[in-house]
Amino acid sequence: MNNKNLEKIESQTFRRLISHLQSRTDVQNIDIMNLTGFCRNCLYKWMHEAASGSDEALSVEEAQEYVYGMPYDDWKKKFQK
Repeated sequence: MNNKNLEKIESQTFRRLISHLQSRTDVQNIDIMNLTGFCRNCLYKWMHEAASGSDEALSVEEAQEYVYGMPYDDWKKKFQK
């Protein structure tokens, strides 16, 4: 498989993971972390770090909003137990 196709598949998979996590607001980050070793917070931090090494800037807040589907403070108020 060539790199272009692999990157396309990886991108689609990542977007599906993000969508799944956004729809499963009943699952808390600590639960995900205990089972998998990473959580939503890890994902937004990884996105922010990856963007810092590219030509595109992505603030921490923008990465949080992408992963959580809304501003992080709003998500915490609405879904965090």
